Amino acid sequence: MDDPVAKLQQKSHKCLVEIGGQVMLERVLEALIDSRCFDRVHVSVDRPDILTATPKMSAWVDEGRVVYVQSHGNLADSVLRAVETIGNALPLVITTGDNALHTPEIVRDFVRDFHASEADAIVGLTREEVVLREYSNSGLAFHRLRDGGFSSCNLYGLKTEKALNLAKVFESGGQFGKRHIRILKAFGLWPFIVYKLKLADVSGLLNVIGRRLRSDIEISWLDYPWGPIDVDHKHSFDLAEATLLGRAFPHQSAAMEQHS
Repeated sequence: MDDPVAKLQQKSHKCLVEIGGQVMLERVLEALIDSRCFDRVHVSVDRPDILTATPKMSAWVDEGRVVYVQSHGNLADSVLRAVETIGNALPLVITTGDNALHTPEIVRDFVRDFHASEADAIVGLTREEVVLREYSNSGLAFHRLRDGGFSSCNLYGLKTEKALNLAKVFESGGQFGKRHIRILKAFGLWPFIVYKLKLADVSGLLNVIGRRLRSDIEISWLDYPWGPIDVDHKHSFDLAEATLLGRAFPHQSAAMEQHS
């Protein structure tokens, strides 16, 4: 239990922490299922009992809507092993179990762009100014290029076999905005230079990365301020929980803002 979010409630896994009155993994799965974009959702995790931690999740497992997949090593290994386990997995949408603010709407918008794209892969991004219009203190580490700042929403679409090359970039653990050196390890020297010196806009950088990985990559621009906010630490937990409570009790939230 080394994860700082898991420690908040003494849970074995971060995804089992309750946020806004609901287990975080259940929230993520509910958004995916309610989007009606998928026949089933495969969850890569180390133990199958994680998926029966709540009655609702257990029911989804019994119905075959949620399926356990054994996780392996790092993120890249887990994605590649999941593809092997699922069989005929492509096209495939990937997200993470800590994006507690994702809704069916953001999922549907991403999947719409994914189906419309002819690229090997697509990544969901939100621009910095979109996030800042609601969250001035998000704590996000934005990527900044010639066309401004942006952050990933942890929504990725893989359409072809070539797109599986992109899974390998997560061997170092992702979190590129906070650890720029991982860009060098994942993509090589030239993409790292382009990124650090802002020699291109975001589409140009993805073209550089795509050529290196022999895959075409496109962007789904998602106009959701909370899209990139995942729950990584106490601050993002508090921010996400406040947002969820605001959704559940919008009139009370508006009254509190007016009073303040």
